[in-house]
Amino acid sequence: MRTRTRTRTYRLAGVLASVGLAAAALVGCSSSSGDNSGSAEAGSGSASSAAAAVDGSQKAAAVLADNQDAHAEDGDTDVDADGSEVVGVELKGDSATSDGDGVKADGATVTVSAAGVYRISGTLDDGQVVVNAPDAKVTLILDGVKVANSKGAAIDVTAADEVVVVLADGTANTLGDADSYAEDATANAALHSAADLTIGGGGSLTVKGNGNDGITSTDGLVIQGGTITVDAADDGIRGKDYVVVTGGTVTVTAGGDGLKADNTEDTDRGYIAVDGGTVKVTSAGDGVDAATDLVATGGKVTVTSESSDGSSDGSSAHGLKSGVITVLEAGTVDVTASADALHGDGAVHLGGATTTLAAGDDGVHAEGDLVISAGTVRITRANEGLEGKGILVSGGRTDVVSADDGINASGSEASSSEGQQQGGFGGGPGGGGGGEGVGDYTVEVTGGTLVIDSEGDGFDSNGTAEITGGTVVVNGPERNGNGALDVNGSFTVSGGTLLAAGSAGMVVAPDEESGQGWLSATLDSTLAAGTTVHIADSDGKVVASYVTSKAAQNIVYSGKAIKDGEEYTIYTGGTVSGTDTGGLAESGELGSAEKATTVTAGDAPEGGGFGGGGGGGRP
Repeated sequence: MRTRTRTRTYRLAGVLASVGLAAAALVGCSSSSGDNSGSAEAGSGSASSAAAAVDGSQKAAAVLADNQDAHAEDGDTDVDADGSEVVGVELKGDSATSDGDGVKADGATVTVSAAGVYRISGTLDDGQVVVNAPDAKVTLILDGVKVANSKGAAIDVTAADEVVVVLADGTANTLGDADSYAEDATANAALHSAADLTIGGGGSLTVKGNGNDGITSTDGLVIQGGTITVDAADDGIRGKDYVVVTGGTVTVTAGGDGLKADNTEDTDRGYIAVDGGTVKVTSAGDGVDAATDLVATGGKVTVTSESSDGSSDGSSAHGLKSGVITVLEAGTVDVTASADALHGDGAVHLGGATTTLAAGDDGVHAEGDLVISAGTVRITRANEGLEGKGILVSGGRTDVVSADDGINASGSEASSSEGQQQGGFGGGPGGGGGGEGVGDYTVEVTGGTLVIDSEGDGFDSNGTAEITGGTVVVNGPERNGNGALDVNGSFTVSGGTLLAAGSAGMVVAPDEESGQGWLSATLDSTLAAGTTVHIADSDGKVVASYVTSKAAQNIVYSGKAIKDGEEYTIYTGGTVSGTDTGGLAESGELGSAEKATTVTAGDAPEGGGFGGGGGGGRP
């Protein structure tokens, strides 16, 4: 890959710039400009450690500001196809003609060798359009073009500074390439560019990547408009330095990855940004795969990534994947994946986008920080819903449905002997605790709404947990081998609202040192799904009402109305009204409700069991 010094500065419409990314230490495997093997997995060694150390609270502007600027200007594809400076090129099956300079035809091979604007129309049955114009900017207007090539790429940019492909308004254009390529082939896509590539316009482009990729640039690739449909044997759309989508409708079907940026050599490259348009990907590999950063500040992204063998382990298809940080700040993201729906080798920040995820493994997985600060997140299916080393929920609305843990702060060292020594096998009553080691993991809720429906542990940290604001509702497991709450170390609540309902076999409650009152009630019999539950103070005033969505025997509640040391009575029956948040009602009335039990706020669950950093907690 060549290195250039740019004196110009180009910014994408709608993409802001400010602070820089803290992941400059990311190390990857080298890749030549003609190599299509993709980036190495960043999940091991120093690369993984550097990526996982990234600050997950960064916003999109900060991340983009530290990456190489995209090359395209907003008006690059606004070209007058009938302008006097435009050179016409007509393809005639096995030959071509031109009405100007800068282009020549040798049988079915058309070569553009000078800067300028070229309008191409017609058909090449088995030929190629080549751009060989070193250091020049070349614009190709595709005006009803159909090019097939049995020997290589349909369009091959071998040398240029920048190539702009304009899809003429109202036209349909088709490119198809060879059925196979040599392993050392420089050009290995139906539309291949060794220069920065921009695609836009009001027409359509259908690309069939028969032998390998569909559209590839070994520099940067920007899509500004058009209706682009790609069907590729391997990767659909690949820009080594970056792939940026600001408009248009892009549909990709890929045997490998859908959208891919695979520069692992330069810390400011290898990124993918979506700022507008519509992107739809169906892939057997990762749907969207960025070697460094993946940023969405607008547009609509829909991904279905299903591995060919149907497996759901880490080597199979992720929906959206980044090597350093993913930031979804605006727009709509809808992902179905056989592995993780969102996977970050470093950090993931959900900061405002409307996100819907269905996963065979984790809904969202981050090796480092996992931050939810705004927007809407719906995980409709997952093994574990949210998983990361440090999880922070500070805003937005998040709903999780999981077959195992709903939210889980964890990592491999959580069960190490060092962790066991930190947590110990304590006894005695208390709040947090779980018998496993206390690792360097955290779950923190400071705002927003988090609703969990889990079959495993609902709210789980292999380290510590803290709730200082927001609303957390856990519809936890029915099996006694798991609990609605499971925190190995300290677990404090000093603000917000917590309602956790589930089985009674592994009960964990907040620490006695919590700044806000809480209660834990284990009932004599299991409540059926759909049971209305009220918590009333000693004066009979209802302070919380809840409707179970599944069978439950234990309820943990903390809210501003709970006073430590005071008695509260749990009732079943009566009515609820107002807005429902995961079963937690806005208000309720006892009516003919029946008393179930009375508890004292701040009393730990009965029994000691295996305690963690915060004491017993489990009977």
